[in-house]
Amino acid sequence: MAFSAGKLGADELRAALKDSANAFLAMGLFSFFVNLLVLTGPLFMLQIYDRVLASRSEATLVALTGLIVGLFAIMGVLDHIRSRLAARVGARFQARFDKRVFNAVLDRTGLNARGISTLTGMRDLDAIQKALSSPAVFTVFDIPWTPFFLFIIFMFHPAMGALGVAGGLVLVTLTWLNQNGTKGDQERAMMAGRMSDEMTQTLQRESDTVRALGMRRSVSARWQQLRDKALEANIRYSDSNGFYAISSKTFRVFLQSAILALGAWLVLQNSISAGAMIASSIIIGRALAPIEGAIGQWALVQRAIQGWWQLSDLLGKVPEEEARTALPKPRAILEVNQVTAIPPGEKVATLRMLSFEFGPGQALGVIGQSASGKSTLARILTGIWPPAAGNARLDGASLEQYGFDGLAEHVGYLPQDVVLFEGTVAENIARMQINPDAAKVVAAAKKAGAHDMILRLPDGYDTHLPATGAKLSGGQKQRIGLARALFGDPVLVVLDEPNSNLDAEGSMALNLAIRNLKAEGKSVVIMAHRPAAIEECDLILILENGQRLAFGPRDDVLRAHLRNHAQVVAGTGTGSNK
Repeated sequence: MAFSAGKLGADELRAALKDSANAFLAMGLFSFFVNLLVLTGPLFMLQIYDRVLASRSEATLVALTGLIVGLFAIMGVLDHIRSRLAARVGARFQARFDKRVFNAVLDRTGLNARGISTLTGMRDLDAIQKALSSPAVFTVFDIPWTPFFLFIIFMFHPAMGALGVAGGLVLVTLTWLNQNGTKGDQERAMMAGRMSDEMTQTLQRESDTVRALGMRRSVSARWQQLRDKALEANIRYSDSNGFYAISSKTFRVFLQSAILALGAWLVLQNSISAGAMIASSIIIGRALAPIEGAIGQWALVQRAIQGWWQLSDLLGKVPEEEARTALPKPRAILEVNQVTAIPPGEKVATLRMLSFEFGPGQALGVIGQSASGKSTLARILTGIWPPAAGNARLDGASLEQYGFDGLAEHVGYLPQDVVLFEGTVAENIARMQINPDAAKVVAAAKKAGAHDMILRLPDGYDTHLPATGAKLSGGQKQRIGLARALFGDPVLVVLDEPNSNLDAEGSMALNLAIRNLKAEGKSVVIMAHRPAAIEECDLILILENGQRLAFGPRDDVLRAHLRNHAQVVAGTGTGSNK
């Protein structure tokens, strides 16, 4: 199955490259002329030594120099054009998969539960893009010219050709050693760097907790250990890769001198001309330059190859979301049928065979002890987690039929831990839309009872918030989060512990918002610990260990629950008296 998924993903990547087939053909054509024009320098040198100096003709020198200037200018232009083409091929490839990979990264939790890692998805795509845009891609077009250049040297003299071939074999051997000798070091360096980066991000995100609990020294020591390992791994990889790169460069320079020395000896033997001696030295450098370039770019190429296979596996397991038939705006009728839910990465269900139903103009309060399944139910109703069994339906259609984005248009969600994003208050309420409708933003804030509170901020709706929302108190973030949940006029609103950070004014605004939603014929689901959160609820669902303990009208359920609780306590007391 894994092989099949990887093959599907690789086919998709190859298809994306085929879309740039014309660009690759153009690069190949330009590379042909660039490599052909490389002979300009050696041929010029050959003419200088064998014609100009022999004839002492200044006119010939001027004519040849003018020709050379023009040819080198053409070569420079063609080389620049193929570089621009490569940059655009890389950009086109990245643009083809950017959104696809980004969506997979956003769905990281659900995919990890299926054993699909999205951790390196964006970095893999970037690695391929960089390789396609780098000089490494020209190596593919330039290396086939190496035998041609060596053939020219053979034409000057077989001995110099044989020396060039021997030198080329040495460089090929260095390339092979580089490939096999640095792979392990590169993987260890990448792994160490990734672990270090993840811990750095975690510590930045939880810096207040670290400082408040006096953990700075201990976490700093652990962080330093990871940084030291990452530095050590990078130095080891840099040393090994640098050894092969420097060795190949040094050997190529030496080989040019060796060809020159051999050519000088052959000139003394009257076997070749002085021009052929100089030309051979120049040509051998160009002949072996692609091999040296491959060694120098090998780290980039190796990372791109690794990224190719990892991205192939990811794309094969996460196909593009199929276009769905757009459903009309649903009525606020929610049905939960025999739903069993297992959190991603876990094996134990936190909801078991849960069923209930309610309709427009009603608010349902879901209560229960910690770990009873309230937050799991919230994630099921908002489509964050798919149920392991059973289904949830909105106006008769399963939530999956709406698609991720389509469902979000009809369902508002206030998570237990409100996270605001870097941007203005208005942009956060508008769910980070690029050009939000100001009227809809203000309307959502008024529905949430947050309008006056927002106006008291330094710049009102245009107050810029950092990524952590640090400018706001917990209650302010929660009220802006509620406005975000109500943006776009959803028919179902799911609130997970909506009053956990609210003061009396905020709680009153919350209850008023729920009352107004009911009056508009919307449905509300409230996961609650505090009694104030269920004042406006018509129905109560009590969960215990992920199962439905009671469901029905609020007063009837609470009365029966309190009576049963009292009987249990009384029975316990009797037992103890005995």
